[in-house]
Amino acid sequence: MMNTLEPDQVTAQLLSLGVEPGAVLVVHTAFSELAPIQGGPLGLIRALRAALGPEGTLVMPSMSDDDDHAFDPGTTPCLGMGIVADTFWRLPGVLRSDSPHAFAAAGPRAGEITAVHRPDIPHGLDSPIGRVHELGGQVLLLGVGHDANTTVHLAENLAHVRYGRPKYLMTVSAGQPTRLDYTEIDHCCENFRLLDQWLDADGAQRHGIVGNGRARLAGSRAIVQTALTHLAQDETVFLHSAGLCSACDEARATLSAVVAGRGIASPASSLSQAAHR
Repeated sequence: MMNTLEPDQVTAQLLSLGVEPGAVLVVHTAFSELAPIQGGPLGLIRALRAALGPEGTLVMPSMSDDDDHAFDPGTTPCLGMGIVADTFWRLPGVLRSDSPHAFAAAGPRAGEITAVHRPDIPHGLDSPIGRVHELGGQVLLLGVGHDANTTVHLAENLAHVRYGRPKYLMTVSAGQPTRLDYTEIDHCCENFRLLDQWLDADGAQRHGIVGNGRARLAGSRAIVQTALTHLAQDETVFLHSAGLCSACDEARATLSAVVAGRGIASPASSLSQAAHR
């Protein structure tokens, strides 16, 4: 049986791992891999905030699970991001960006990080994850690997990769449901796990135990620079070989269209009015 850890014990683990008091910290987590922690998800959040201190800013993904309904930052759940993330945005004093690709943040830089960002370029420099990068933030993976690390998508955007997948979401414009069609740099993300060996080889990642699960910690800028180096050598390094993954095959198809000169939908997406059904 695993020991139930108190939040102050988890705080000590975080500081030992290298979480910097006063830093900006993005956290991706699977609480089931860390439990039991006294207080459950709230206990983990308390531990994270205690490690960062009053000058630190805690950031978590807070994306919508539903592309067919307009996003409401005050009510739309983010169950796909896990119970910790879905608990975090609901807490008093936590800000959440008004986007289906939302992030939530608490701390002195929260307003800056969650300011308006374009829904059709979810992970560019002018997005929550891009702003964390510009602020020199850290990325903490708790019970998950780099396949859950949104920061790698920022590197793909900065590398101007030519693959993507057609997506849509619903917004509200002039009080009417509005469908936004766009092309997003996306695929299955399983090969983001390559970052483990690359970062470890450079000594740019720390490993440890937080709660009762595995943890990884690295700087956002180190993650992006490492990914950019490998994307410069092979634009498709994060895509599975053809025929192994439908999501990656869909992304490869858009790349093939670009190479063939047929092009794909521009990141500057088009709006089409569509009554929500």
